[in-house]
Amino acid sequence: MAARKGQFGEPVVLDIDGFDVRISNPDRPYFSARGETKLDLARYYEAVGPGIVNALRERPCMLHRFPDGVDGEKVHQKRIPRGAPPWIETVRLHFPRYGLHADELCVTRLADVVWAVQMSTVEFHPWNSRRADIEKPDEWRIDLDPMPEASYASVRRAATVSEEVLAELGAVGYPKTSGGRGLHVYVRIEPAHGFTEVRRAALAFAREVERRIPDVVTTAWWRRDRDPAAVFVDYNQNARDHTIAAAYSVRGTPEGRVSAPLSWTEIEDAEPGDFTIATMPGRFAEVGDLMADIDRTPFDIAPLLEWADRDEADGAEPAPDPDDRPEDPAT
Repeated sequence: MAARKGQFGEPVVLDIDGFDVRISNPDRPYFSARGETKLDLARYYEAVGPGIVNALRERPCMLHRFPDGVDGEKVHQKRIPRGAPPWIETVRLHFPRYGLHADELCVTRLADVVWAVQMSTVEFHPWNSRRADIEKPDEWRIDLDPMPEASYASVRRAATVSEEVLAELGAVGYPKTSGGRGLHVYVRIEPAHGFTEVRRAALAFAREVERRIPDVVTTAWWRRDRDPAAVFVDYNQNARDHTIAAAYSVRGTPEGRVSAPLSWTEIEDAEPGDFTIATMPGRFAEVGDLMADIDRTPFDIAPLLEWADRDEADGAEPAPDPDDRPEDPAT
């Protein structure tokens, strides 16, 4: 039965840095494990405000909305929902393959984030490019994605070797939990190349990690070709219009897990379930935004493109078409 108006409490108006953001149904339960509500979600994003804004700033952002809480239907929303206040900013994206366009949310302030929560957004999935030049990514994303039988120890091992390779390249990586079973590492890059070249560089890096720990890591494109206990280094997350949850984004899990930035030294002991909307505000107050300096350490991917040239000269297959989905059914 549909909820009656006001069933989940009278609306609350939050003052977010001088912007009034109305939260309707503030007492609607969103996270079933501990009962946190829609208002709790808004308060969480307030608590980590500088971090989530830093992660989303100026990026087109897909919204993962849960109108009835995380145990209900998830809505993937590219176009900004109706009813946006006039101060909300957007960026227009074009999809030539389909002849379509979409005006996506472009966060510039915390009020944008809290307004999206009012529209039932739990997860924020930004592009790895900014609206100044949508076609030139400035963020290289290393996605350490465990297959169903992979242990978290294997994910940690893949992260350790990824850090070693990044250090040899002179690149600074910023790790975070995925909010699921994996880890992500972000590297700020010069916005000098298109998506195809950034993805090609990401594949060259993934192959180097695989060469060093072939018993742990795979770069096999098709799921049917992967060891079910391996960690897939998913370079495809650098393709155009592919997004993953931002740092500090809550995930649609009953306990409200968060994609949490970590220091490299924390990876050995931290568990994915340690970071939730209940625990992250205190952590953020203590350690701040561990990705605050990411814009100060841009990396030139030229060495990785040289690795890609070398690999292809040695017979490696070029990166597959990103729309030839790797999640094919096993045959």
